[in-house]
Amino acid sequence: MTRKASLFVSCFNDVLYPETARSAIRVLEKIGVEVEFPSNQTCCGQIHINTGYSGMAVPLVRHFVDAFSGSKEIVAISGSCTATIREHYLRMAEKTGDLELVERTRELVPRVFEFSEYLTGVLGVADVGSSYPHRVCYHPTCHSLRSLHVWDSAITLLKAVRGLELVDLPHAEQCCGFGGTFSVKNSAMSSAILADKVANILASGAETVVALDNSCLSNIAGALKRNKTGVSVMHLAEVLAHGIDREEA
Repeated sequence: MTRKASLFVSCFNDVLYPETARSAIRVLEKIGVEVEFPSNQTCCGQIHINTGYSGMAVPLVRHFVDAFSGSKEIVAISGSCTATIREHYLRMAEKTGDLELVERTRELVPRVFEFSEYLTGVLGVADVGSSYPHRVCYHPTCHSLRSLHVWDSAITLLKAVRGLELVDLPHAEQCCGFGGTFSVKNSAMSSAILADKVANILASGAETVVALDNSCLSNIAGALKRNKTGVSVMHLAEVLAHGIDREEA
């Protein structure tokens, strides 16, 4: 029987990084997963929760549950969105007093997986047949590291990529300074944190920085470009999609 999974893209990727979603689909289909895309999916509500407007996120929680209620497995290409669903959805549903929503949310949340943990933890896949002949460092984003604890899954997948040289990123566990609205409301502190991250990336000698969140990568990419470093950034899904087609082999 063909395994099916629904892809949750997140609004950030949908608007700014659609190639990440396409890459995730190519990887999942390559290893035999039939990918479904509920077209009525929207934002997970993370930004509302992070800025203290969690009540405004309740309709988004309800909508997410409705959109993915028929999905046995839900794969998200954002660690922060995955963490939002796992850490906040049930609590927010309980606050509504809607027992049906509570039960549906409780049943759905365990079926939501971050992309890398789905590959290694659920499917037991480490090598998807990709190739990326470059020196790479891995930045574990705050939500993926501290909330989801998926450091090992991304490392496992990167080590299996043909031609890829994985180098250590000094102080890898440190934040990049993005933090959503933190980078706007506390721009000076955010810039200082980001400067440290960029210095560590350059010290690693990496050609490409890989992470599980395009939001953090966007922040890092801006500084790398402004400083004319020549270092690129890529979501893990894009690295894994590289070289799996004949056209790229």
